[in-house]
Amino acid sequence: MKNVILFVLIFLIASINAWSQPEKYEVYTVRFASSDTAWPISMWVDKGPQKDSVNINFMVWLIKGNGRNILVDAGFLNDIPDAKEFDVVKYVRPDSALLPLGLKATDITDIILSHPHWGHIDGIDLFPNAQVWMQQTDFYYFIGVAWQKGGVNGGFNKRDVHKILDKNMAGKLSLVDGDNQEIMPGIKVFTGSKHTFESQYVLVETGKKKIVLASDNIWVYYSLEHLLPASAGGTFDPAGYVNAMRRMKTLVSDPKYIIPGHDAAIFTKFHAVKEGVVKIE
Repeated sequence: MKNVILFVLIFLIASINAWSQPEKYEVYTVRFASSDTAWPISMWVDKGPQKDSVNINFMVWLIKGNGRNILVDAGFLNDIPDAKEFDVVKYVRPDSALLPLGLKATDITDIILSHPHWGHIDGIDLFPNAQVWMQQTDFYYFIGVAWQKGGVNGGFNKRDVHKILDKNMAGKLSLVDGDNQEIMPGIKVFTGSKHTFESQYVLVETGKKKIVLASDNIWVYYSLEHLLPASAGGTFDPAGYVNAMRRMKTLVSDPKYIIPGHDAAIFTKFHAVKEGVVKIE
C-alpha cells in the first residue's frame, strides 16, 4: 500500500511540474485577408465534394518566445495582380495585422518561408530585420528552373524572385538543406508534401505541446480529415502530399494541432485573442 501511495505522489508531483513549466513559445494564427467567394471543396481537394463549400482566408502564423518573433510566411501586398482571382476582401497589410499583438514590422526577427507562392512570399520586404529561412532546393527551383522551358511557375510572381534575391544579397536568407531540420531551438522544418518543388512545414515545441503549422502543405481541413491530396496543381506529388499528412499526425498529440494554410474554420476552433487573431492552445 505504501508503494502505491508513493507512486501516486510521484505521479502527481511530476504532473504538477510538467504543467507548471512555462511555454517556450506562443503560437498565433493571424488573418490579413479573406476571399469573398464560397469555394467548392473540389477546387481545393482532389475528389472533394462539389456541393460542399469552404471559406478561404489568407493568414500568417506568429511564433513568439525565446527572444524571437517568428513569422511562418509573410503574406502579400494587395497590389499584386494574382490576388484578383481570389476576390480578396478585408485586406490588411500583413505588418499592420500584427499591430494588435503589439508588434511592429521591425520586431519580426525571422520568417520561415513554407514556399514561394505569391500569397506567402510577397510580403517579405515588409520586415526589414527578419532572417528568412527557406528550403535550399525550393530556392534554386524558384529562381532558376521554374522559369526555364518546361519549368513550372504557376503561383510564382517575378517580382518575388527579385525580393528573395535581395534578401540573399543582404545576408538575410538562410537556406535549409533537407528534411527534419531544427533551425532554432524547439522549431523544426519538414519536407515531403511537394506543394512547390520542396515546400516545408513547421513543427513548434511550445514546452507543453507540439504544433504543426502546415501552411499550404495542407490547404484545407477536408484534406487532413479524409487524407486526400490537394486538387490539380496543388502538389508535384499527390502520394507524397498524403504521406506528409500521415506523418504530421505522428508529430502531434492531437490532430487539432495541425494547422492548414487557408481554411477559415480555424477561427472557430481556437480562442480569439484579437479580431482576426487566434491563439493555438
